[in-house]
Amino acid sequence: MDWHPHAHALAERVTHPGSRWRDAVANTPRHHFVRSWWEWSGGHWELQHGPADEMAWLDAVYRDRTLVTKVGALHADHAEADDEPTGQATSSSTLPALVLQMYRHARIGEKDTVLDVGTGSGYGTALLCRLLGEDQVTSIDVDDYVATIAARRLAGIDYHPRVAPVDATGPIPWTFDRIVAMVSVRPIPPSWLTALNVGGRLVTTITGTSLIVSAVKTKDGGAVGAVERDWAMFMRTRSGADYPPGLADLMETARAADGEQVSIGRFPVIDIEENAWELRSMLEVMAPGIEHDYRETGDARIALMVHADGSWVRAEQIGRDLPAVHQGGPRRLWDVLDQARDHWLQEGSLPLYGANVRITPDGAIHLRRGRWKATIA
Repeated sequence: MDWHPHAHALAERVTHPGSRWRDAVANTPRHHFVRSWWEWSGGHWELQHGPADEMAWLDAVYRDRTLVTKVGALHADHAEADDEPTGQATSSSTLPALVLQMYRHARIGEKDTVLDVGTGSGYGTALLCRLLGEDQVTSIDVDDYVATIAARRLAGIDYHPRVAPVDATGPIPWTFDRIVAMVSVRPIPPSWLTALNVGGRLVTTITGTSLIVSAVKTKDGGAVGAVERDWAMFMRTRSGADYPPGLADLMETARAADGEQVSIGRFPVIDIEENAWELRSMLEVMAPGIEHDYRETGDARIALMVHADGSWVRAEQIGRDLPAVHQGGPRRLWDVLDQARDHWLQEGSLPLYGANVRITPDGAIHLRRGRWKATIA
């Protein structure tokens, strides 16, 4: 199977001609790391097995797209054709352009040692090995199988970096010049700051947001940097084989119950998860941990918001009319969202991207831009 033309075409799409990453992408067999994956179709997950159709396999894996390899506790490598797993995606091969985007923000030098957090398929780790050499690369993943099979597939193309099943939120027994995460965290794990050499750089995203934080470790054990004027979203860190159950029962309450407070909203209903990343990020900073649901039926739009503290919202809009907003629980989550929208209208933008970042040794992230400030702890 001649995969080289496909890899070269991918390299042309995700790198510029002078990029030092172009050779790595053009000569790394992504299909070797993703043999089976899940695709969302018709309201459920469907298994795709690459070797069953080699041309479709090459077409899928050499596109600039994320391939989900695990849903809930079921990895695609272990699935049968009629399996339909439920739950959230728990592992993937991240789209190559985003992998490179995170590596570029890390400003990786040719002699730097790098910790790759969130091994996934191992493809990103392979790119690092191609650029730096295997001795400078370590990759960790909380999932024992994911780490094991990635190490095996890396060895299959003669790369032998350190790959270990390690919970990224716990102790890390090595030190590095760069830490780059393909998972999101909130706050920064203190162990990352311990593992990062003074003057070293970490790059990660914040759970529930599209914020990319880049920071350089300081002598006091903290770090300083900025929120990049860029965006990305990753799966959040977890400690077990799957994420804890969500708030499905409260979501059903929000879907059907009359609100303790019912009002007419000032702003239209939008799909905040898909179409308003900056607004969602601001909301997550102001009120972390909200789960969302959005549905359209004809000219009706319904947005639900729920929180583990028992707060919930249902906003229903027909056509261009202002929405009816039902709210319950200890907090009025829609009012918090309106506060974020008001800030946007009053200031002309939200203050997140470009904000200064100070990370204290306990991992708390302190944001400041102009008169605005916030802490993610």
